[in-house]
Amino acid sequence: MAEHLPPGGVVLDADELEARWADAWRPEQVAERLDGVGVPWCVVAGWALDLFRGEQSRPHGDLEIAVPAAGFPEIRRRFPECRFDAVGSGRAWPDAGPEALAATRQTWLRDPASGRFLFDVFREPHDGATWIYRRDERLRLPYDAVIDRTADGIPYLVPELVLLFKAKGTRPKDRADFDRVLPLLGRARREALGGRLPPGHPWLADLAG
Repeated sequence: MAEHLPPGGVVLDADELEARWADAWRPEQVAERLDGVGVPWCVVAGWALDLFRGEQSRPHGDLEIAVPAAGFPEIRRRFPECRFDAVGSGRAWPDAGPEALAATRQTWLRDPASGRFLFDVFREPHDGATWIYRRDERLRLPYDAVIDRTADGIPYLVPELVLLFKAKGTRPKDRADFDRVLPLLGRARREALGGRLPPGHPWLADLAG
């Protein structure tokens, strides 16, 4: 994210947001609308882990997908009836223009009639067809190595990378997600995640078990 956010923006109220996310889409709804798009995209966060597991394990307050930043305009064109609001540092810039998009990395798709949010788009760093981990640009992988698909073709971020993002925080739901997915991770996935966690991270002992 850029160092300086643009002026303006709307302060986001937590209670109001819960109501406005009540009609968030499911992964299959987004996949239907993005069928045939030329941009590599994938479901991320908690929903990605459930797609890997093959079943929904808990309620999800929203749906998040990731796309390479340069491919965002193509995604945006698939939803001409909706608006995209840029989000950053607790504020939103409705129907974001170039300045707000350049200064943020999140965009929430909004139904203009109801004001409800439908899903969240992360505009991620990349180098052409190479995915770049936004928290450490030294971690670079081809998109084919970071995206798996369900049996019916829904793309999702591989679980070891979803968990790498989740490992930064200490939220109970992230620990619960880790515990639910851990038994399904093979040795290669465990080693990939463990090799990227900082020394002393509490998940390392479980990954080695």
